[in-house]
Amino acid sequence: MAREIIHTSNAPEAIGTYSQAVKVGDVVYMSGQIPLVPETMTVVEGDFATQVRRVFDNLTAVADAAGGSLQDIVKLNIFLTDLSYFGTVNEIMAEYFQQPYPARAAIGVASLPKDVPVEMDAVMHIGAEGTSE
Repeated sequence: MAREIIHTSNAPEAIGTYSQAVKVGDVVYMSGQIPLVPETMTVVEGDFATQVRRVFDNLTAVADAAGGSLQDIVKLNIFLTDLSYFGTVNEIMAEYFQQPYPARAAIGVASLPKDVPVEMDAVMHIGAEGTSE
């Protein structure tokens, strides 16, 4: 299958040698998103919750550009420089996702680009029907 490079101006431009996402068939591999404002490429002003929402908004924009939505995400990786924020991430994630939730990992890291406290990447399967059993 051919690879399709996903790009949207509604999410931050890549700040390195990578694409916002790559689509192969109905699977989309989404690169890490940090809380950058797409129009200015600066870190969003505000508290940790504001930054997490910006990351989810950026992921939403890339998902939309790929022809899917956050509900199509099957695997979400969350990188945090302070794991004490884990509860806040859970609360905000519940605003953006409905059950069945994607598989997920929350990983503590020493640092992230631009000294932000959170980054997320994801794998999305477009058109996969979720079921709760």
